[in-house]
Amino acid sequence: MKRIVISLILFFLFVFSYFPSYCWGFFAHQKINYYAVFLLPPEMIVLYKPNIGFLSEHAVDPDKRRYAIKEEGPRHFIDIDKYGNYPYTELPRKWNDAIAKFGEDSLKQHGIVPWHVQVMLQRLTNAFKEKNFSRIMKNSAEIGHYIADAHVPLHASSNHNGQFTNQKGIHGFWESRVPELLAEKQWDFFIGKAQYIKNPGEFIWARVLESAIAADSVLRFERDLTKQFAPDQKYSFEERNGIVIRQYSEAFTIAYNKKLDGMIERRMRQSISSIASFWFTAWVNAGQPDLKGLTGQKLSENEIKEFEELNIKWNSGGKMIGREEN
Repeated sequence: MKRIVISLILFFLFVFSYFPSYCWGFFAHQKINYYAVFLLPPEMIVLYKPNIGFLSEHAVDPDKRRYAIKEEGPRHFIDIDKYGNYPYTELPRKWNDAIAKFGEDSLKQHGIVPWHVQVMLQRLTNAFKEKNFSRIMKNSAEIGHYIADAHVPLHASSNHNGQFTNQKGIHGFWESRVPELLAEKQWDFFIGKAQYIKNPGEFIWARVLESAIAADSVLRFERDLTKQFAPDQKYSFEERNGIVIRQYSEAFTIAYNKKLDGMIERRMRQSISSIASFWFTAWVNAGQPDLKGLTGQKLSENEIKEFEELNIKWNSGGKMIGREEN
């Protein structure tokens, strides 16, 4: 009997460790892009609202691409604590200055999300200038992903999955489990209006620094709460996609969210506002082109095929290239 019990425990631990977690989780990324649309002015909603399904669905494409190309991984995070102490003034904020000081390979090793957001902003601005429907949609969906990642505390910490503090799994817990359990039941995402961002570089670096300073609380509160829960109360077993997995229990999840005093909801709300504001900024910087003429356009067959190939690579059972979050 003891051998059977041990075998079952090992099986469940294997399933739990295999089940992947993603940056903000697919659920959260899609919700964030979805709600960002409603913060846009009428001149942009005319194009974005009819395509809200695309913007939501393809918010997760950058995560899928992490299974296809090695260059993708560093775009999602920055281990900013590798550069001294808060506010990390040793790290130049401008890309060329940072390369001159640390070298491109070193920067990519520790993540480049604040710089890549700015690259994506320029791509989206150019797409607006060209009135290129496909590029507007693709770049809008994907810049939303990177901006949202910059709002995640563990994306600004080298201890990104609690691997140094015996807290492995906290990454997916914060980003996926808590939002999936509470977002639609308790949280409010209808907020304000998109704002023009005068200095996008300063803006995204400020969000990264907020994430970095919050990382300690994310880890410490989970560690403190664990002392109050027995293992069979901290975890539960649930079926997902036909697979039984070990998951953080509902009681532990609710208690953790309460201990964080709504941090995850706030960061989701800030992500939504930031994404809408970056979309709006790109449109303004492009000269506020009239988008009504693009409303009836669709993706070409080649573009649809490109997305299908990405899904095939993601579903092939391959391993994520580079750093994994789970």
